[in-house]
Amino acid sequence: MTIKHMKIITDKNKVQEVLMRGVENIYPNRETFEKFLMSGKKIRIYCGFDPSAPALHIGNAISLMKLGQFQELGHEIIFLVGDFTGMIGDPTDKTAARKKLTRKEVLSNAKNYKKQASAYIKFSGANPAKIMYNSKWHDKLSFKDLIEVTSNFTAQQMFARDMFQERIKAEKPIYLHEFLYPVAQAYDSVVMDVDLEVGGNDQTFNMLCGRDLMKAMKNKEKFVLTMKLLVDASGKKMGKTEGNIVNLDETPENMYGQVMSWPDGVLESGLELCANLSSAEVKGMVEQIKKGLNPRDIKMRLAYEITKINHGEKKGAAAEEYFVKTVQKKEVPEEITNFQSSKCSVNIVELLLQVGLAASKSEARRLIEQGGVKVDGNVIKDINKIVEIVENGVLLQKGKRGFVKVIKK
Repeated sequence: MTIKHMKIITDKNKVQEVLMRGVENIYPNRETFEKFLMSGKKIRIYCGFDPSAPALHIGNAISLMKLGQFQELGHEIIFLVGDFTGMIGDPTDKTAARKKLTRKEVLSNAKNYKKQASAYIKFSGANPAKIMYNSKWHDKLSFKDLIEVTSNFTAQQMFARDMFQERIKAEKPIYLHEFLYPVAQAYDSVVMDVDLEVGGNDQTFNMLCGRDLMKAMKNKEKFVLTMKLLVDASGKKMGKTEGNIVNLDETPENMYGQVMSWPDGVLESGLELCANLSSAEVKGMVEQIKKGLNPRDIKMRLAYEITKINHGEKKGAAAEEYFVKTVQKKEVPEEITNFQSSKCSVNIVELLLQVGLAASKSEARRLIEQGGVKVDGNVIKDINKIVEIVENGVLLQKGKRGFVKVIKK
């Protein structure tokens, strides 16, 4: 059986779209890399994902989408799971050392990464992406090897990083293993012998360390492509710390609703980075907003596009319909989860935990105190409230989209 290999696409317009869309910078420069791409050579490209949480998120999806674009041009893609570097913890932008994770924890976190990433890159077909784990080579490094690798960097290089300078001023500790994180990431590039690394612009230092190490150890040019970050109009990053990130394993309804909760100022960034729309379409939508179109309409399109990528067209449309009914028209959805209670009366905090609308008592109390919980349409702000489970059941609501009908067992 003959295997058909994907032809390398060198169409100038397509190449330039990939190199311009959402891209912050290319090292050493865009012109040199474009010339390299236009040569028709198949290049090896990677992006690493540390399993610090059980799900990839929309910030990761920005780099995944760029990998998918290069894959469509015919190039080799590596999805690298940082099961070794994830145990160290990337110090980038951190004012304190990250909590170290065990191998068991990182592997457990990463178990669904391939499935989530497959909405953006293909792991089968004519040009399948490869999935690799960096423990494969880092576990084998001896102390002698480590000294050899680290001899290519200086302490001054590491101390120059902004977050380390801030910690020094605040008299906070900087641990030696944090210096080794960018060294470990740099070594990934050398072992995989890549031509290009893709990542968010907050990863510039780490990725350029890989560029330096590649030159030192292999005398090879490694290009670095940094992506813009998802930000609001003021330039504030959307992320886990801010609590407004969207995980890629969210249900279609939650994913759609979470995007709709984003501030209007993130629309331009979101359309450019998170949607499979042409640059012309994105530009047209941004112009419409500037001319007075309700940003909500464009945000609904963005929410649909993101949900469609991750869950498919049918579920994306259903999520939009659900949002319109439950939020815009404030209707109760037709299909509601039922929960059978063996008790006739339950404390509201305990009830939220039991039905799964809160993950902890502290979250339940916060939701109640902020007015985010309703019982039969009435807002409950008393954390000591006792809910009576009547014959017809009680409708419990969290926020605008979370509904559970509690009925007697």
